[in-house]
Amino acid sequence: MVPSTPPAADATSVWPAVVSGAFLAAALTAAITIWLARRKSREEEISRLRTAFAEAFAAHSAYKEMPYAIRRRRFDAAAEERVRLSETLREIQGNLSYHLAWTKIESEPVGRAYADLVQELRKTAGAAMRAAWETSPTETDTGMNIPPAQIDLSALQTPETAYIAAVREHLRALKKPWWSR
Repeated sequence: MVPSTPPAADATSVWPAVVSGAFLAAALTAAITIWLARRKSREEEISRLRTAFAEAFAAHSAYKEMPYAIRRRRFDAAAEERVRLSETLREIQGNLSYHLAWTKIESEPVGRAYADLVQELRKTAGAAMRAAWETSPTETDTGMNIPPAQIDLSALQTPETAYIAAVREHLRALKKPWWSR
């Protein structure tokens, strides 16, 4: 007796097997996994940028504090204080230069806002530093209180606000899904 061969499967009988519940579940799972991975990657990128933009603002803040540090320098170690404060300022200047380049590369509007901020910072805080070096070091505890009339950095408020707004807008745009950008 000749063994019987199973009938040949036609295309219409194979299709339901391929598009079975298991196949659809696997495809749906893959799609959700890919979407979640992309979302997590985007959130990590936004977090990285948030940190980097905050570090740029911290470099600005360190420079902004230098007039106060110069006024409060030790009176009994003038030479050492000049070296210490000069080295601190050199390091801050390097950080500002790094962040100027980085923000321009990351985002043109944020880079422009940061450049405007640093330009005003160097003008305003730089003048306050020059004035601080021309005064005698503080020798008393009460001299540690420096009134705004001696160091006025209020001109920095507008460019600081503009930088923060540019960063906020850049991050907000990154939060939008790729299809709506």
